[in-house]
Amino acid sequence: MSKGYELCDKIKNLTPYDPLEGEYRLRLDANESYFEPDENLRRELGEIAAKTAFNRYPDPYAVEVCRAFAEFYGLPESSVTAGNGSDELISIICGTLLQKGDKLLIFAPDFSMYRFYGELYELESVVMQKEEDLTLSVDKVISYINENQIAAVMFSNPCNPTSLGLSREDVRKLVSSVKALVVLDEAYMDFWDQSFLPEVQEHDNLIILKTCSKAIGMAAVRLGFAVAKPALSIALRAAKSPYNVNSISQAIGARILSKKELLLNCRNQLVESAQELSRRLDKLAEEFPVLETVYPTCTNFVFVKTSAAREIHQKLLEKSIAVRCFGKYLRITAPAPEQMEELLAALHDILVEMRDNA
Repeated sequence: MSKGYELCDKIKNLTPYDPLEGEYRLRLDANESYFEPDENLRRELGEIAAKTAFNRYPDPYAVEVCRAFAEFYGLPESSVTAGNGSDELISIICGTLLQKGDKLLIFAPDFSMYRFYGELYELESVVMQKEEDLTLSVDKVISYINENQIAAVMFSNPCNPTSLGLSREDVRKLVSSVKALVVLDEAYMDFWDQSFLPEVQEHDNLIILKTCSKAIGMAAVRLGFAVAKPALSIALRAAKSPYNVNSISQAIGARILSKKELLLNCRNQLVESAQELSRRLDKLAEEFPVLETVYPTCTNFVFVKTSAAREIHQKLLEKSIAVRCFGKYLRITAPAPEQMEELLAALHDILVEMRDNA
């Protein structure tokens, strides 16, 4: 009879990721692209799946899709490592480029998985709160890193969930002023014009993460990339599992990344939708002061501060509209044009009801 195995401390209290379940008419909670492949592209992708050698392992270095990614962004192939989504790459960085007890600086609010993977690999997560207006003071960050033996700093730019971004100049100042590893997650940078990718080859302490799940609209295939100078790129390829990106994801990713004009057109429409949503929410905030702050956005979503966030979130769910709630904040993905009016009408009705019942 077994004496009883016990989970170790770092995992015994973990719970599985808990996404919103159920069917909703409008899914505006995950910052996905609202574009789907048209009939011709679906046919192309179906042919890719049909031609896949299912009995063979995938290319361990994902050469074709890394080449397509490099061409899309104007990068050398040697700087690109493919991952099973950016999450896998974050996990690899925390688990192999850093060691147990190293200090990982993260910010709040920011993407929650940085801290999750840091603690899973027994790093010391050091959390710096952002300014009252949710911005970062680069000078404060630099001083903190240099004065507190920080091994690595990891953050999203533009930020998920705040929708705010650091300028290229500020990022350059940060990377150039510290010895720590800087992991710059540019998952949402396709919606803005301040990418640091053109300068990645100039810095030994920098990894830039990119995803195909947002502007490129391939959330289903789980495809991410890490971009860095050769020493870091070689280390990442050595540390990852041998066949980490499946054959279908590689082939589909390469095909879609080759369609640059299509992707840029979709990106432009997503940006227009986010800007329109921001303008319309600003107008709602003028009428309903409970919407305290509508933050300017350089992403495909809008972040709103309101003391009624949880109530609004629940009432939207009751209307079959899903957005994301973070305490006293709401994060709303930019909707398709035909969904915009439905969302805003529902929000207006909810705010009128709340005002009348106050």
